[in-house]
Amino acid sequence: MTLNGWLQLILYFVVLIALAKPLGAFMARVYEGQSTRLDRISGPLERLIYRLSGVNPQAEMNWKTYALALLLFNLFGLIAVYLLQRLQGALPLNPQGLGAVSPDSSFNTAVSFTSNTNWQGYAGETTMSYLTQMLGMTVQNFVSAATGMAIVVALIRGLRAAPPLATGGIEGVGNFWVDLTRTTLYILLPLALILAVVLVSQGVVQNFNSYQTVLLLQATVDGNGNAVTQQVLPMGPAASQIAIKQLGTNGGGFFNVNSAHPFENATPLSNFLEMLSILLIPAALCYTFGKMVKDTRQGWALLTAMTVVFAVMTLIAVGAEQNGNPAFTPMGVDQTASELQSGGNMEGKEVRNGIVNSVLWASATTVASNGSVNSMHDSYTPIGGFVLLFNIQMGEVIFGGVGSGLYGMLIFAIIAVFIAGLMVGRTPEYLGKKIEAFEMKMASIGILVMPLTVLVGTAIGVLTTGGLATIYNTTPAPHGFSEVLYAFTSAGNNNGSAFAGLGANTLFYNTALGVAMLIGRYWIAIPALAIAGSLAGKKIVPAGPGTLPTHTPLFIVMLIGVVLLVGVLTFIPALALGPFVEQLMMMGQQAGQ
Repeated sequence: MTLNGWLQLILYFVVLIALAKPLGAFMARVYEGQSTRLDRISGPLERLIYRLSGVNPQAEMNWKTYALALLLFNLFGLIAVYLLQRLQGALPLNPQGLGAVSPDSSFNTAVSFTSNTNWQGYAGETTMSYLTQMLGMTVQNFVSAATGMAIVVALIRGLRAAPPLATGGIEGVGNFWVDLTRTTLYILLPLALILAVVLVSQGVVQNFNSYQTVLLLQATVDGNGNAVTQQVLPMGPAASQIAIKQLGTNGGGFFNVNSAHPFENATPLSNFLEMLSILLIPAALCYTFGKMVKDTRQGWALLTAMTVVFAVMTLIAVGAEQNGNPAFTPMGVDQTASELQSGGNMEGKEVRNGIVNSVLWASATTVASNGSVNSMHDSYTPIGGFVLLFNIQMGEVIFGGVGSGLYGMLIFAIIAVFIAGLMVGRTPEYLGKKIEAFEMKMASIGILVMPLTVLVGTAIGVLTTGGLATIYNTTPAPHGFSEVLYAFTSAGNNNGSAFAGLGANTLFYNTALGVAMLIGRYWIAIPALAIAGSLAGKKIVPAGPGTLPTHTPLFIVMLIGVVLLVGVLTFIPALALGPFVEQLMMMGQQAGQ
């Protein structure tokens, strides 16, 4: 890797960590109801929303009421997005005259955007009208992200609560409607507005024009040998959706090739800002956690654990892609990185981005539940593809989705202190709250449901006619298996990226992946809220000589170890059938040449 590549990586990490504290501190003020500089603008609108919806912002909810409100709101959103797609042919803001989306694709997309997965089995510019993109996808980009952030805030309140509460005896975790509203108005909307304006300045499109037909500077020839002299350029209100898709770790592309499209990602600056936005809020939420529990060391410990794993996995993937494809060596192809070329495996990557920016984006989008891409993951080397797969399979807790990544990591932290307690024969505690049988049952559900969904779904996919019918890359065969494994890994972890050689817009995959998304989102969110409610009812126990400090390097190493151990024990057998075998086959071919 060149010096320029190292500087790009270092710059990204430095800016990300530097922004975590100020944004995290601001979000803590928002969730604690303290005054902010946005009160004059967002305050009146917030109060108007409460009046119109009949919400009492002072009312405290227990975890069950909070969960019920969350589920009902998300169900309403799912139905709304489904109906928008089915009726879009008769609705306005459809200059291309696009018809209704099929029932199975509409179901998959509605589940996908409601669950913050944003998996897409369709091409946006040829399937969705402007109204569907804005009123369906963009709105869900905001509220699905706000839902995840509300859940983690409820869990933080459970960890810091000290009964008896000033809520009439309710073991409260907050008010879902307040958390949802304040997250959207004070955090997501202002950040998205700023980013959208910057993206427009960089050339990302934002209009309501019909698609434009332009003449090519040089004629080309299509697959049938016919001369092609013109091209249709898609238009639309893209920048507003791109901004929140990155900030909310949503990832759904306005156009089919996502952020590899120049109308979504036009310049090096837009590329850097979009990459930064993917991990910005998940990183800052760690500091928010520390502020809200009155011990910022706790937040820095979690952020350190996430950053270490992310950095190591990124370097492994960069190394794999930079080494290139050994099949090109006998052809005399120069794959050496230099000041004049990226070198390495450039298949599926844009020359303007090169190896480092492509892999950094791919690694960031898979450690977060973002799923947007500026290169095609299906074209990565076997080890590069393994890194992206395993990033997701760790449970989307290395940064993860906005909110969902942190509450997933807090579940792993609870498991880590439980294991430490077993080692010394002491009842485990986390932030002064005793971790007992109920919390461990809920935590176990939180870490086991996802791999069960992924592995069972993959098994069904490779054993049924519907699952096998659209595996196009069957040479080598392990890569076809990896494509199916990646699809269910992405859906079960609410990521949304794909090994795109798999044809997923079918009745089988639209249905199966839709179910996997629902399970992956809500069967982990509800146990997290249950833990929040249980902890909210417990007294804070003063730290003693036997208390495990959860802000030290020892705990950081232990936490990383638990995350890696669960991921390895769960998924290595499946990975051995896919990317590992493919890597051995590639090495065997190289040795035989």
